[in-house]
Amino acid sequence: MTTSQNATTTVDAARTSWVPMIGLFLAQILMSYNVAALPVSLGGMVETFGVPPTDVSTAIVTYGLVVAALVMVGAKIGQRVGWVTVFRIVVALFAVSALVMIFGPSVGYVIFAQALAGASAAIIVPSLVALIAENYRGGQQETAIGSLGSARALAGVSAFLIGGTLATLVGWRQVFIVVLILAVAVFVLSFWLRGLPGNPAIKIDVVAAVLIGLGIVALTLGVNNLNNWGLLLARPAAPFDIAGVSPAPVLILIGVVLVQLFFLWTRRRTRAGKVPLVSLSVFGSSRERAAVYAMFIVVSLEAALNFTIPLYIQIVQGRTPFDTSLAMLPFNLTVFFTAMLVVRFYRRFTPRTIGMFSFGLTTIALVWLSIVVTNNWETLPTILGLFVFGVGQGALVTLVFNVLVTASPKELAGDVGSVRGTTQNLASAVGTAVSGALLVGILSLNVVASLVEHPELSPELVSQVDLDNVNFISNDRLEATLTEQTDATPEQVDAAVALNEEARLSALKIGLLILSGVSALAIVPASRLPRFRPGELPESVGTGPLPEGDAEERA
Repeated sequence: MTTSQNATTTVDAARTSWVPMIGLFLAQILMSYNVAALPVSLGGMVETFGVPPTDVSTAIVTYGLVVAALVMVGAKIGQRVGWVTVFRIVVALFAVSALVMIFGPSVGYVIFAQALAGASAAIIVPSLVALIAENYRGGQQETAIGSLGSARALAGVSAFLIGGTLATLVGWRQVFIVVLILAVAVFVLSFWLRGLPGNPAIKIDVVAAVLIGLGIVALTLGVNNLNNWGLLLARPAAPFDIAGVSPAPVLILIGVVLVQLFFLWTRRRTRAGKVPLVSLSVFGSSRERAAVYAMFIVVSLEAALNFTIPLYIQIVQGRTPFDTSLAMLPFNLTVFFTAMLVVRFYRRFTPRTIGMFSFGLTTIALVWLSIVVTNNWETLPTILGLFVFGVGQGALVTLVFNVLVTASPKELAGDVGSVRGTTQNLASAVGTAVSGALLVGILSLNVVASLVEHPELSPELVSQVDLDNVNFISNDRLEATLTEQTDATPEQVDAAVALNEEARLSALKIGLLILSGVSALAIVPASRLPRFRPGELPESVGTGPLPEGDAEERA
């Protein structure tokens, strides 16, 4: 056997080992667990540092902003330095951020730690795709990509169960000891990874990096503050206003303009023969664009549901994060197993068929939930609806990611990873913010409309309640507020509590129906997904024959 044959045999053997993938799987869990652990630790941080919850929530926002703003730059850094080398460096930095969380003496250290974790994640996100492309082929690659989607669901379950238990019994700092352990484990397993050396000739497009970074920051801040700052007119909580207009929609408009400038600049740079920050060939065909649209929609729907359920369980029902994790367990476990198992259907059904069927499932599930849901999330019909939604959502996250990866050449795997990171972070922010604004807006309308049906609530009493700031509160809190801050009689308090219950449940049902409409509309981009099954990531553009059905697709 020749030396080259020996080398090939060695590489093939390395590709069959799942040890490298365990490290990449844990890296995805590391990032997702850190994000999910922050809300669990919110109360403990407030008590420890003696600051308001808004100061602590700044750390959560900081992480997401840094990831979204730097992920495309992170992809280029990985290509320049080398994916394995830069992966080890940023995992070590993530471990440092965990140490700062564990020992930080003030909330400023927490914010700094999450900024450091976000900068690390901005490189980890594209590196996961690139390292999967360099270490696995064929069916193993499909399974590896599917595991990333399941890792997010598993991390969510773990953060609520493990993190909630630790935060309750020991303390919030111990929650981040788990982050430190995960980072150390990923760093050790990274030595089983194989990867190509970096290319120092690759230049980072600073102008594009500034445009997309500021654009994503503006978009994220805008959509995240639609509810607090005002959908159109500025609310009292807005930091400033522009002729009475809320800064939230202004920031969104600025973000859209900056993103469009980024695309214009990137096309110009590509025509000049220079290396762009991200290759626009990732969006080159209708099927790649369809995959991005589908990914944005399904992640937005997931974020909306992940916001709605804790809202009702913790705020409306006044229960603990642990109760929330138990209510979410059927959904998260379903997403986890579906994301892993859906790759088995790739050889029997096309991505177009799976995508349209899965969006059909999420639509049916949301309609079903809007019919059967009550203020108790633990009923069997509600669990069944969450199960069906989890099947569709788990299949879609893996499918659209797989289509996006396999439609691009191997050298663009990092670019695909950066597009995935940007899309998911922006979609998560949009889904959470829009669902919050939607539910609160519907609740306000329901409260105003329901006053007609409750004549016992006099105009004098209504004038003592600030209807411009209606929000979701528990019955106990509403009762205490009316008793202590108004002159309401016991009969009027009972009527107000009944009105609140009716308005909340109606807002939830209407909100779920609207989400089902968005899910139904998503069948349109899903119908543009390819008719051939996701396969191995191609070595280069235009090399070899097109997969069966691809020629027809491009024609």
